Amino acid sequence: MKTTVHLLRHGEVHNPKGILYGRSPGYHLSELGRTMAERVAERIGHRDITVIVSSPLERAQETASPLAAARGLEVRLDDRVLESSSVFEGKPFRFRKSVLRSPHMWRHMWNPFRPSWGEPYAEIVARVWPAVLDARKEAEGHEAVIVSHQLPIWTTRLSAEGRSFLHDPRKRHCTLASLTSFTFEDERLVSIGYSEPAGDLIPVADRHKAFSSGGVEPDQNEIGGAG
Repeated sequence: MKTTVHLLRHGEVHNPKGILYGRSPGYHLSELGRTMAERVAERIGHRDITVIVSSPLERAQETASPLAAARGLEVRLDDRVLESSSVFEGKPFRFRKSVLRSPHMWRHMWNPFRPSWGEPYAEIVARVWPAVLDARKEAEGHEAVIVSHQLPIWTTRLSAEGRSFLHDPRKRHCTLASLTSFTFEDERLVSIGYSEPAGDLIPVADRHKAFSSGGVEPDQNEIGGAG
């Protein structure tokens, strides 16, 4: 029995001060972000989606809302797909570039493999992957959508593909309002796909890889023997 669980990254956030907001409450979708959410609903709302799950953060719930309305579904909140934590939360984006000139932050930078400045990658996967499996079970034979955040989605994909967690954040294949899709045959993971149903709306500055598609499975990797 085939089941697909899509991890949907939220749309663009209204953040005029350029803050690394992380798990901070009060950050909502921008006007463009709301348009992205509507576009996602337009592009995939016809699919056999029977389960919609969201991170409790406002930007995720607002991204889930148009799709839930299109499918006539309630959105279930799940803390396990929340944004990852980081010592940079609440600081401006430019702070990351000056961190080496901030001695009080050096104690957080000793291990990029873990990473030492935030929630360990392995712990992110340990909470997100069970949420994926629960959504698969709940939507068995159909499709599920989980609205989450870039690092939890990307880390989960790296783990499922057996790749190293160490990566360049600028090269994450997970743009705004993108879908990372896990397809199962019964309980066995057989492929991982990626698509950008709102790809034409993504600002150039946020695009780290030229890719745009209205489909759901254009970039598909078969997972041999994955369980």
